Amino acid sequence: MGPDGFQESLVYLRTAYSVDPRGWAKFDYVRMPEYRWGILLAPQEENRVIPFGEDYGKPAWQEVPGEHRAMLRRLIVIQGDTEPASVEQQRHLGKTAPSLYDMRNLFQVNVEEGRHLWAMVYLLQKYFGRDGREEADDLLRRRSGDADSPRMLGAFNEATPDWLSFFMFTYFTDRDGKMQLHSLAQSGFDPLSRTCRFMLTEEAHHMFVGETGITRVVQRTCDAMNEAGITDPNDIARIRALGVIDLPTIQKKLNLHYSLSLDLFGSEVSTNAANAFNAGIKGRYKETTIEDDHQLKNSTYPVMKMVDGQIKMVDEPALTALNMRLRDDYTQDCVKGMLRWNKVISTAGIDYKL
Repeated sequence: MGPDGFQESLVYLRTAYSVDPRGWAKFDYVRMPEYRWGILLAPQEENRVIPFGEDYGKPAWQEVPGEHRAMLRRLIVIQGDTEPASVEQQRHLGKTAPSLYDMRNLFQVNVEEGRHLWAMVYLLQKYFGRDGREEADDLLRRRSGDADSPRMLGAFNEATPDWLSFFMFTYFTDRDGKMQLHSLAQSGFDPLSRTCRFMLTEEAHHMFVGETGITRVVQRTCDAMNEAGITDPNDIARIRALGVIDLPTIQKKLNLHYSLSLDLFGSEVSTNAANAFNAGIKGRYKETTIEDDHQLKNSTYPVMKMVDGQIKMVDEPALTALNMRLRDDYTQDCVKGMLRWNKVISTAGIDYKL
């Protein structure tokens, strides 16, 4: 279920082979089925402690604690399920690549998502026995958009039919992946933490592909409008006749992928998120830099709720509002790209704002 039609092609790819920051990857031509899926974990931190939850300050676990086994397995399975799903969603895009550069970026993202699946399978196989092996098999049984065995999360069953969708996906949905990996990288289960820390190194390129791809689309649209003397961004028919994507359509795609990605964070108020935090399994974004007790016993966090027919901000216990906090962190991270795209539009002298 990998890229369709390019299995025998030699592709110039980055392959991770080490966790040494001075040199962790090599570049060479390789056929994608022969791409090396290494098991790579960030270096172990000596005397690392659990950075949050009820076991805050205790030594990090090197083996799965029995009382948290089911919860840990579930989180690893969900993360693992997203990795091959995106490859399945994007498998036909190589046939419509706008350039060789874009095609190579697509395949680079695909092989690294495959490696991330392998990283989660490694944890399931090594630490969860028979249950883990069965879950690992199910990761390969499910298929994106399949009527009988769909992927676990809705956004990963949506179609990615065109390159603008791909750029939006890698900017918005891969950014959700970044936030989730950051949260799991704080985990008291050290093998999971180390695995996710290295995955984040590769994830940065995926978001770069999305941000720069959208930037190029916006830039080309603005250039074409100026060359044709079109000043109204809502004059869609004339703009499309130039062979570019009008800004309102870009906005619609942005709305779709941002909304689908927000759904991935789950319910704003969640006892599951609270339980995972209390257990020391899944922390907050950049947990170790937050200045509080890391247990959230008496803290609150504002959550939007419908009260008497109106949307209002309501203070909820911070422990149950962890999904909302992570979603807010995600939104703030998304804004950076939006500012760059809007700068391209304003520099072109066009009155429009994404």
